[in-house]
Amino acid sequence: MKQEDVTRKCIVTGKVLEKSALLRFVVGPEAVVIPDFKNKLPGRGVYVSCSSALLHKAVSANLFAKSLKQKVKPMENLEQVAENLLRQSALQAISLAKKAGALITGMDKVTEALKKDKVAFLLEAKDAGDDGRQKIMHLAQNTKIFNLFTSEELDQTLDKVNTVHAAFLKGEMSKMISREFAKLVDFLNA
Repeated sequence: MKQEDVTRKCIVTGKVLEKSALLRFVVGPEAVVIPDFKNKLPGRGVYVSCSSALLHKAVSANLFAKSLKQKVKPMENLEQVAENLLRQSALQAISLAKKAGALITGMDKVTEALKKDKVAFLLEAKDAGDDGRQKIMHLAQNTKIFNLFTSEELDQTLDKVNTVHAAFLKGEMSKMISREFAKLVDFLNA
């Protein structure tokens, strides 16, 4: 594959990055800029680094119109829509991991998987109690822990009750999910 097939330029920073590190937008009906994070929509894409701050700058400085050299306007609440899409994609990845058998939930099962070195990374509810958080952190050592969702969000996604700790088992599925989580983390923290 050619190098230009996998990299694109961020319209805010001017940096050329891997497409996976960027958010794609296209012009939809009525010259409105809309997200196309799945790269499925037709039309010329414009890219912004995966950062809420940089997306805000692209919107406020009218960089979509400048980059496309045409009169366009971002969809209403574009930044919130982008965050919601990234969150939804990450939650769908969790559901997929459950269906594939690559996800373990519950303190006892997560603890056992950590002891057996089967865990690629952990997901802990943002509203987890300090006692459970400390226990997991002690066991996890060098294992990455994501804190992206509330236990209510996890319960809805997994169709369970009181989901606080989840372990993703080592394998290709976990690599894909980790990328989804990292993209959301980048967007929220950058």
